[in-house]
Amino acid sequence: MTDILSILLTAIIAGTPLLYAALGELVTERSGVLNLGVEGLMVMGAITGFAAVFATDNLWLGVLAAGATGGALSLAFGVLAITLRVNHVAAGLALTIFGISLGAYVGKPLVGQSLNLTEAQFSGGLTQLPLLGPLFSDIHPLVWGSWLLFGGLWYFSVRTRAGLILRAVGESPRAADAIGYPVMSIQFLATGFGGVMAGIAGAFISVVYTSIWTEGMVAGRGWIAVALVIFATWRPERCIIGAYLFGGMTIAELLGQAMGLGVPTEFLSATPYLATVIVLVLISRKDSRMRLSVPAALGKSLDIKG
Repeated sequence: MTDILSILLTAIIAGTPLLYAALGELVTERSGVLNLGVEGLMVMGAITGFAAVFATDNLWLGVLAAGATGGALSLAFGVLAITLRVNHVAAGLALTIFGISLGAYVGKPLVGQSLNLTEAQFSGGLTQLPLLGPLFSDIHPLVWGSWLLFGGLWYFSVRTRAGLILRAVGESPRAADAIGYPVMSIQFLATGFGGVMAGIAGAFISVVYTSIWTEGMVAGRGWIAVALVIFATWRPERCIIGAYLFGGMTIAELLGQAMGLGVPTEFLSATPYLATVIVLVLISRKDSRMRLSVPAALGKSLDIKG
């Protein structure tokens, strides 16, 4: 039982960066903005967070630096997509290319460097629980943070007036503008929030998950996060399920390699991404569900001054 719980905990840790990035992108898309630059934001967050922790030995300074970097770049994207009304897809792809290239360049001096952080864990009295106690002591603070983020975002989405306003902007920005809501400001705030979360997701990968800097460590997780928002049909509770399913597939790949199943390692490495594609294809076949779930103004550049 302990081994099974340890595997589940490992899957949760593997899915945590996806949860951060997917929840951030969900908020962005709920406002009607489609940001396909999550991969680039995660790469920049990863190198910024790693560099900050490497220089200061402080986890939270690294998280702050990564979040600030992701937020700043996402606001630059917002200027293009929201203010200048550039095509959202083109602007997002440009952001991804820019982030990956700049991250690789900035990270060259740190390639192969590793971190040795010994941060206290936020477990409270949970360590006293039978069987589960030792596992709770191994949960990283950023994992706890992702659960708090999920709970807060769920409450914000379904229980608050601000959450309803965000959804209204994504559904009908012209109507929201007509009744006096600052549509562009709301979209900028949502886009900035998504960028901050993508930056923190990247920092989690480089600082916590691997604790070493190598080029390409984000490995397409930004694209998976965007896909998870579709998988979740823009609902936070399904985002957390999808993130941990992908994390479980990643761990299954590692277990398969360790058990020597005789399957080519390249195929095992591709398994999580293949499973994601299959799930998305199956979901996309249900046109009625997609039409009811997707924000009506998603990715549309509208002439709104508010």
